[in-house]
Amino acid sequence: MLEVKSGFVEYLSQFGETEKRSMFGGTGFFVSGAMFALVKEDRIYLRGGNDLTQNLIDKECKKFVHVKKSSTAIVNYYDITDLYEAEDQGLDAMVKKSVENSVAEKEYRDSKLNKRLRDLPNLRLTIERMLKKSGVEDVDTFFSMSPEELFRKVQEAHGYDVDVKLLWMFAGAQNGTHWTLLSEETKQQLLRAI
Repeated sequence: MLEVKSGFVEYLSQFGETEKRSMFGGTGFFVSGAMFALVKEDRIYLRGGNDLTQNLIDKECKKFVHVKKSSTAIVNYYDITDLYEAEDQGLDAMVKKSVENSVAEKEYRDSKLNKRLRDLPNLRLTIERMLKKSGVEDVDTFFSMSPEELFRKVQEAHGYDVDVKLLWMFAGAQNGTHWTLLSEETKQQLLRAI
């Protein structure tokens, strides 16, 4: 496996700077935090996606099956070992496409476009419902307002006895952190602003 992996690592260097991490009992290869390839037990797997999946199936690449203790999971990775060893002419284009697909999918997953309010840090379904009832329907609206404005809208819709922690939760969500990590100074500034 070491020989296959070291040669493959060298091969991958032409597609950008890659990181390696332990994944599925093997080694996952990442570009910009997005996994696109896997080496496990002398086999090399490439992530499919969009039209690439059909291309891999047409080249008779078998899907990777991850065996867990009590179940198996079939993931969107295909065995390209034979293509790699045969130096298949289309492999470079497929790896490039896999990297592009993986990075684009990760960027979408991480973007506001894919998020519901409850997916933001500190927020959950009940808070999402409170926000929607207050007129804050989506993530874009949430980020277009200050935490103080959001808190005042919730107060107007739900009464002025709303817990002040909500204000800090909104600020934390906009910063991408848990509200308990806000400094005392930040919390006091927020309180003064409402």
